[in-house]
Amino acid sequence: MKKFEIPDQYKSSIISLIKQKRKEKDPKKRDYSPTELDFGPVKFLIPRHFGFCYGVENAIEIAYKTINENTGKRIFLLSEMIHNPLVNQDLIDHGIEFIMDTQGNMFIDWEEITPEDIVIIPAFGTSIETEEKLKRLGIDTRRYNTTCPFVEKVWNRAELLGNQGYTIIIHGKHKHEETRATFSHSNKSAPSVIVRNIDEAKILSDIILGKLEKNKFYELFEGKFSKGFDVNKDLDKVGIVNQTTMLASETQEIADLFKRTLIEKFGEENIKYHFADTRDTLCYATNDNQQATYGLLKENADLAIVVGGYKSSNTSHLVELLENKFNTFFITDETKIVSENEIYHFDIHEKAEKHSLHFLPPKENVKIILTSGASCPDSVVDKVLNKILSFFPSAKSTGAVYDSIINAV
Repeated sequence: MKKFEIPDQYKSSIISLIKQKRKEKDPKKRDYSPTELDFGPVKFLIPRHFGFCYGVENAIEIAYKTINENTGKRIFLLSEMIHNPLVNQDLIDHGIEFIMDTQGNMFIDWEEITPEDIVIIPAFGTSIETEEKLKRLGIDTRRYNTTCPFVEKVWNRAELLGNQGYTIIIHGKHKHEETRATFSHSNKSAPSVIVRNIDEAKILSDIILGKLEKNKFYELFEGKFSKGFDVNKDLDKVGIVNQTTMLASETQEIADLFKRTLIEKFGEENIKYHFADTRDTLCYATNDNQQATYGLLKENADLAIVVGGYKSSNTSHLVELLENKFNTFFITDETKIVSENEIYHFDIHEKAEKHSLHFLPPKENVKIILTSGASCPDSVVDKVLNKILSFFPSAKSTGAVYDSIINAV
């Protein structure tokens, strides 16, 4: 896989080296067990996969090359490059301006953009409508396009299904930039509808089977279906794609539900005419990170710390998995850990940051799971680890521990 040039401030002399050694030992990804870092009074379990993915590194490389090669030019980003506040702030500090926020609310009027300006399309991609608007403004939409290839793969899958007469059901968050982009691309070739989770999928299933009045569709899925969607015929033949950062298990559950639903309506002998048995469109990195998290769930630990942007979908799903077993703290960086007794962390259910005391258990030996989302730099994970180590004066030196791990791995 391609090696990207990313700024040194995002690299790690600790975490990145462990990840590299694991890759060398297990290139086919058969072992999802974590690496244990034993510092004596505190141990860390580091997952097999986490942190920057292909799409994120590609976007970061393009963004910083654009900055370095275009001194004096105005450079804009359509919206956040990725869902990591530290990376986005650094781009702002380098002079990049954001045209809109993640919800599509404008910071800068389109009329202010000129053909001499540079506009970077973020890793999530963008809608066909926005891309056409940029072209009308004289903006080159190809040279500075950082859309993740795995997102484009979903668009291609949706187009193929649409050309075969299928309605596209997108498993995703309808306000997320990536899902908005996918919806824009899918509805050019097919009727399309977005379902957020298995609960919404069950509602749609009930509408298909006539258990709910069909006209309820337009009320319950307002803002989530394509123009001209005909509930009387557009749910008789469907294919499933997803926002690439969703939980793989839930996407599969949703696909299985619609397959059963259409079998019930049309009979198993006719299912091939009504349901596209597509393979999951989750990106490889999201899948690897989720599989590595399932590996963590086989372990015993006192708590879990997940590092990443609060808006990050893939990071939130790691939290969702881990909190089923562990007391889990979702933080953006080491500054959220005030002391060994105090931490600020994000609650994914209440969508708010909380303040907790005594998050580290009062015991002689503490075991902590430490992971991060696909848009979080390894250097930030390093800082979180070192911040926690500072609370354990008798802990072994990092040099001694990493030397033993690298030799073992």
